[in-house]
Amino acid sequence: MIVTKSKAQGSCFAPPSKSMDHRYLIAAALSSQKTTVKNIAYSQDIKATLQCLNSMGIDFTANKDSIDFSGNNKSIESDEITFDCNESGSTLRFFIPIALTLNKKAKFLGSETLIHRPMTVYEDICKQQNISFGIEGNSIKTEGTLKADTFIIPGNISSQFITGLLFALPLLCGDSVLKIKNKFESRSYVEMTLMVLKEFGIEVKWLNKKTLFIKGNQKYNSTESTVEGDYSNTAFFEAFNTLDGNVTIEGLREDSLQGDKVYVEYYKALCKKKAHLDISNCPDLGPILFVVAALHNGGIFKGTKRLQIKESNRGVVMQQELSKFGVDMKVYNNKIVINKSQIHSPTQIIDGHNDHRIVMSMVTMLSQTGGRIEGIQAVRKSLPDYFIRIKKLGIQFQTENEEEVKLLEEQK
Repeated sequence: MIVTKSKAQGSCFAPPSKSMDHRYLIAAALSSQKTTVKNIAYSQDIKATLQCLNSMGIDFTANKDSIDFSGNNKSIESDEITFDCNESGSTLRFFIPIALTLNKKAKFLGSETLIHRPMTVYEDICKQQNISFGIEGNSIKTEGTLKADTFIIPGNISSQFITGLLFALPLLCGDSVLKIKNKFESRSYVEMTLMVLKEFGIEVKWLNKKTLFIKGNQKYNSTESTVEGDYSNTAFFEAFNTLDGNVTIEGLREDSLQGDKVYVEYYKALCKKKAHLDISNCPDLGPILFVVAALHNGGIFKGTKRLQIKESNRGVVMQQELSKFGVDMKVYNNKIVINKSQIHSPTQIIDGHNDHRIVMSMVTMLSQTGGRIEGIQAVRKSLPDYFIRIKKLGIQFQTENEEEVKLLEEQK
């Protein structure tokens, strides 16, 4: 794609929160009752979750932007259930504990990068409970049944492990305790999970700031849910406002629990000076924050270690791509420093690294300089209508090959 230097203006409605889409769909499916989830966006990650629910025998109807669950779920006759998670880390980590409540063998499929993301939390739990857990090529196989217990989970790897257990533990025969050790990062994502569980009638209590009590033998109730707007993806549109754009976003909850809403304050800080920011609780904002820093005063970011285990090694690949614009960016183990630099148009093609957040961040950068980017199809993972949205806002671009044209046509 060729992106032309251009300015964004206009208004758009916030895309649905992908994080909340996952949570509401799983809770609705576990209720085994008739229920509806509204405001669904069919990104690749959400399609992966729906595919896994289908594999479990969950009966649902997918409408334009909602899902109706009938409650008439099918029993699985096979001894093994296959869960195809594609490239969705949330799907994989949410469904592993759920699968361990089904008294079936389970096989999880996914891309090589997904399957080989850290899984030691579940490996350790399975080892302690004599559950078979093995990684073979691009698949993970489990056999055994999860039992109620006291679980000690590191809080500095991924909150997705905590959420996965929170979905499964209320279904077990006994009560469980979940203790979080080390620094508790991305706590907001756990709070989002607890909010959804509460809406479906599941009781979970904080015993202290890092210990949860989960009562067993609970049942998910039926409720009609509407997914709120997504701060994480909206950050890419509001970034244009730091670059002389004038974009108005509608459909965001001011009282949202989403941790990524911190981008509002972080953008203000970066526009004023070379700010010191902690992104340990909002790692998905990293790439777009780096772009805003590069185009203003630079920035010093701590809590960046988890960027290494995303769809790409986001710190390293952002350094590679921003260097093509003349940006001085240094990557350390848990810190990234961006110095104020003389920005120029890239003479090399920008690589999207098969990472949706890298693509969207780099398109933002290119809107200021112009240039070429490849691998734009990665936006399908979380925001398939991204290019339609920015085109309506006035960002100018043209595609160069049939695959990219097809992508844009599919988005319509």
